[in-house]
Order: sequence, then structure tokens, then C-alpha cells
Amino acid sequence: MSSVQHSSTHLVDSLTAELSASLITESNDVSLVVDEDGIVRDVALGSPEAGLEVALGWIGRPWIDTVTPESHAKITALLSVTEKDQLSRWRQVNHPMDGDADLPITYKTMRGADGKSIIAVGRDLRHISQLQQRLLDVQQSLERDYERLHQAEIRYRMLFTMATEAILFIDADSRKIVEANPAAGKLLDRPANKLVNRTFPRGFTDNSNDAIEDLLLRVRAAGRAEGIIVRSATGQRSFRLNASLIRREDGPYYLIRLHAPDENGRDELSQKVIDVVNRSPDAFVVTDPEGRIMASNRAFLDLCSIATDLQVVNQPIERWLGRPGVDVSLLLRNLKNRPEVRQFVTTLTPDYGDPIDVELSAVSALDSDDPCFGFVIRRQIASSAASGATAAMPRSIEEMTELVGRVPLKDLVRETTDIIERMCIEAALKMTDDSRASAAEMLGLSRQSLYVKLRRYGIGDLDDGKE
Repeated sequence: MSSVQHSSTHLVDSLTAELSASLITESNDVSLVVDEDGIVRDVALGSPEAGLEVALGWIGRPWIDTVTPESHAKITALLSVTEKDQLSRWRQVNHPMDGDADLPITYKTMRGADGKSIIAVGRDLRHISQLQQRLLDVQQSLERDYERLHQAEIRYRMLFTMATEAILFIDADSRKIVEANPAAGKLLDRPANKLVNRTFPRGFTDNSNDAIEDLLLRVRAAGRAEGIIVRSATGQRSFRLNASLIRREDGPYYLIRLHAPDENGRDELSQKVIDVVNRSPDAFVVTDPEGRIMASNRAFLDLCSIATDLQVVNQPIERWLGRPGVDVSLLLRNLKNRPEVRQFVTTLTPDYGDPIDVELSAVSALDSDDPCFGFVIRRQIASSAASGATAAMPRSIEEMTELVGRVPLKDLVRETTDIIERMCIEAALKMTDDSRASAAEMLGLSRQSLYVKLRRYGIGDLDDGKE
């Protein structure tokens, strides 16, 4: 051991002063020479890319003045080495930077060969500081995310507990009930905590259990299925059961919703809503996604001059509403892509009578158990000041403007062109005292072309022979 120490000492002693200085400089980010009064006399940088050029400005200044106030005591300790071979321990100090974060450097000092000056070697800690800051930012971000998740879980628990609908979460693989809210316990005559870990389905008739198993298989395959009616094991109560599949990190789960209908299969609140809709003065229609009528109220039947709802069920709504193949097709396409359509202007053609100008609003319910569309239809009330063709035309232009965004541009352009063309023809006939020959010349049309347009727009009486 002593021979190793002797060889090491002999090797160090054999280094020249220039080589020793070069080794110290290259092995550290910054090296300082400080005199006995604590003044920085020389600075050497380990690498030109170190970004420590600010240290060159410390030459001629007291070392203690180059650091922040809280680092003064550490500089004093670094300058207190007295023995030639004595080394201080590493101490981190911060150098203030104009308009930027402090520069952290850890120093170790030793006495120079003259016994008076002090050699300080330092290592830049900015990369460590940046890593620490990143770690702190990540930790704070995780804490914020945890707090948000915690608040979300609290809200979920409150809603789950306060929900009036019976809800069960069931492991799709084991069929064990994982969670049940108080409403489920009340509906199934068992405390909610007693339902957890029980196998589902249980407590229903054999036929109902088979129906539930079939429903769960269809939900597992397709993600959802229409609800079913099941009966309790005693046969005294019936429930409407809906199921959907949700996927979590630990596997798939069934979300089961149980609803106890009344004798007519509808709860009291739903029945009240249906009664109000049936008595509404506005026409109301429910269709399937293909536009076939599923239900309607009395006002719609009256508007279409129909005696009973049996005459409209399963019939396409475009039989009465809009222009065939245009308005209804556009409505259905929009409702499949957006939740609602407002103030759509069209016409309704009753079984007996002339077409009626109507305005409708529609809502999409494709995410319900029975996907459907709902339409509220109202008559358009014409202004009392609007009379005659000239008064009706500006109002038609307004209607066309309101259709922007709800009707394809090519349809709007065609309709607008027709309106303007008809206005011009009527104005020309008025200016020529209903002389078609003069009106055709004024419009730059042949007489035959004018007759075609008159028939198209239903203007005048083509049989009166007036030229």
C-alpha cells in the first residue's frame, strides 16, 4: 500500500506547473485564482461551449461580490483553507445573472504553490438544476392531475349515490356485481353493499335470466342492444333492463340500468310528458332514422287532414312534408351528423287541401335505446302587410337567406334564380300592361321562352289570348 502511495506521489511531483494547470482547467468547467485578499486574479474556462463567459468579468472583483447574499458564508468557508495540501469540501454557490436565473456552481478550493493564493475549481450545476426543475414541474403536474381526478371521483360518487335510476356495474368476465347504487338496492329489496360480489343475473325468473344472458351476449358483441322487460323471481314485479358495455384498463364491464315501469310500461313522469305533447298546439312527429313515422300527436293529424294515427304510422314523413327527395332527405342527413336543426322552412301537403308553408325544428336521438328523430312543425304566419305577388317575393328571399347552412348551395342558387326570374317577368308584364310580346322583347326572350316560363311559374292566364 505504501509503495502505491509513493508511486502516486512521485507521479504527481513529476508534472510540470503548466501541465498541472492544464489538467485542472480541462477537468472542471471553471477555475479561479484568488489572492489572499479574496480578489479574483485569473479565470480559466474548461470549454468554450460551456456558456460561462460571464466568469471572465469577475477578474479584479472580490470573489464574494460575484455571488448572491445567501452564498457569502460559503465563499468565506471556501477561502478559509490554510494548509497547502488542505482541500475544502464541495460547496454550491449561486452567481446572479442579469435578467436570467442564478448560475449555480459547486466549488472546491486549495492553496496555491506560493502558499498565499487560492485555487478554486468549479462545476456547472445548471443541467442538474434543470433536471430538478423538470422533476418539480412533473411532480406539481401529477399533483394537479391527482386533485382533478380526486374531484371527479367525488362528483361521480355523489351522482352515483344520488341517482334515482338503479345502476349496477358488473365485471363482464366473472359476472360479479362490482358496484351498486342505493336506488338499485331499493329496487331489488337488498342493501346496495349486499349486492356487491353477487353473481348477476340473480333474483329473476328463469325466462328472464335467459333473456338477460342473451342480452349481455349481444351487448358484448355489439356494444349495445335494445332493452328488455324482466320479472322478479316471485313474478310480482317487472323491470325494464338496459345494458351497455364499457371498457376500462382492467377489462370490460357491463353498465346495467334497471327501471320499474308502471302497468302501462311507462313511468309517471314519462306519461305526463306524452300527455303534454299530445295536447300541444304544434304538430309533433317521431320518426326512425330512415324517416318512417313512429308516432305523432293530434295537431299533426289535423294539419295533414288525417283522422287517425294508424294512417301515418310506418309511413314516410316525406309523403306530407317537403318536396319529395329534397327537403326530407336533407333533414335526415343533417340530423345524422348534428344533434338538432332549427327553423327549417318548407311546405306540408295535407291529404285534402293546398300546400301549407311551415317551419320546423328537429332533434336527433340516435344515442337512445330506440334511435329516432323528433320534429316540431308550425304553420308560418304571413304578415298582414304582405299582399300580392310583389309583397310575397321579398319574404321568400328572406326565407332563402335563412336556409344558408341548412340547404346545399346548388339548391339555394336554383331557388334564388327562380325567385329573381319570376320577379323580373312579373315586373315586365306590369310595365307593359300585361302585353306578353312587349314583355318578351323587354326581357330579351323569345315569345315561346316567355310562355314556358309563365307556365312554369303559374303567372297569368295563358288562354286569355292577350298578346
